[in-house]
Amino acid sequence: MKSLEEFMEKNHFMERESIGKLMLKFSVPCIMSLLVSSLYNIVDQIFIGQGIGYLGNGATNVVFPVTIIALAMALMVGDGCAANLSICQGCKDQNRARKSVGNAIVLLVAAGVVFTVLLFLFKDQFLKAFGATENNFAYAREYFVYIMIGIPFFMFSNGMNSIIRADGSPQFAMISLVQLSM
Repeated sequence: MKSLEEFMEKNHFMERESIGKLMLKFSVPCIMSLLVSSLYNIVDQIFIGQGIGYLGNGATNVVFPVTIIALAMALMVGDGCAANLSICQGCKDQNRARKSVGNAIVLLVAAGVVFTVLLFLFKDQFLKAFGATENNFAYAREYFVYIMIGIPFFMFSNGMNSIIRADGSPQFAMISLVQLSM
């Protein structure tokens, strides 16, 4: 465990640096990671369209809302923890910061597992609710299985990314998100 002095020394730049420099330091890696993630989705759709055709694209678009729901839950926990972590760092309350991050980790893992179980139990209902047709249902169902397997990891990584950024490591957060997209 780090001492309070080591903890604050690592994050002292946030107290002393100008707002403009901090905005650049934190916004550029965040924008880059979002661009890479979006580019990944575009290229993925191109390859699926070329390989399988419009039914494959339709199937992935039917499953896409599930990833958005998972992302929303992950960001709710991660951004909430990140805000609390920033407050704790400003107050120099290391114990509360650690508890907050620990609770976020437990909640992200639990939510990921519970959401995956719900997806597994109600996969056909989810697919029909999100617009699967007779033509693309088989493709959507197959793709859905792969997405379900990755949901806990997806939620954990996206939630933790916000926390890592709040801890003062925006470049590390960007690199981890880019690595997951590849």
